[in-house]
Amino acid sequence: MAKGGKTTTNDRANFKYLLQTCLKDICSLSEDQLEALYEHYIHLSRWNQRLNLTHIVDLETIVVRHYCESLFLGIHLPRDAASVIDIGSGAGFPGIPIAVLLPHVRVSLVESRQRKAVFLRDSTRNLPNVTVLNCRAQSIEGSFDFLVSRAVRWQEIFSLTPRLSQRIGILIGKRDVPYLTRVESISWQEPVCIPWSLHTVLLMGEYVSRGTAVEHARSTVPRET
Repeated sequence: MAKGGKTTTNDRANFKYLLQTCLKDICSLSEDQLEALYEHYIHLSRWNQRLNLTHIVDLETIVVRHYCESLFLGIHLPRDAASVIDIGSGAGFPGIPIAVLLPHVRVSLVESRQRKAVFLRDSTRNLPNVTVLNCRAQSIEGSFDFLVSRAVRWQEIFSLTPRLSQRIGILIGKRDVPYLTRVESISWQEPVCIPWSLHTVLLMGEYVSRGTAVEHARSTVPRET
């Protein structure tokens, strides 16, 4: 993204090249998928000039931090996941890259802030498997095969299980893993290191009991001194 949030004539080729290079030996994207992700990036760069969607403006960092990490989550979803709900979608991560990667999966993007929800609708007009829900997650009815999220307080995520979904996939900082894995109502898999990050991991789990996950999670957080 050029200075001031404007794209340049070379951005399309650079965006696709960076994606393909970073994802080499991890997953393969078709030309249509690359183009769909680039179209979202175009919307993101334009809207970001008047709406704070991301503080990252460097193209390479955007590709790695936003798109590659979201796609990395997507490739780890089980094959039986037919519906996914993205809590606090914001700029559309990880939900939109997942929707592009897995067109057979129905993806619901939850965003309580009106202007960001308008952006999400505008940037997903050509993605028929995406629905934007402009509301708080606590008010949503129904259930989904998987709940995904990034940059959302994990106490809030736990408060939504198992009502919205029994299975969770979240991108979190390594430092948070010890606290999350103490939540006894979730059976956690081993954290998966993100190939491009020293600080972020993918953590996936499944609800296994009716324990008070939120209260337990709060009790494990060390008090500030």
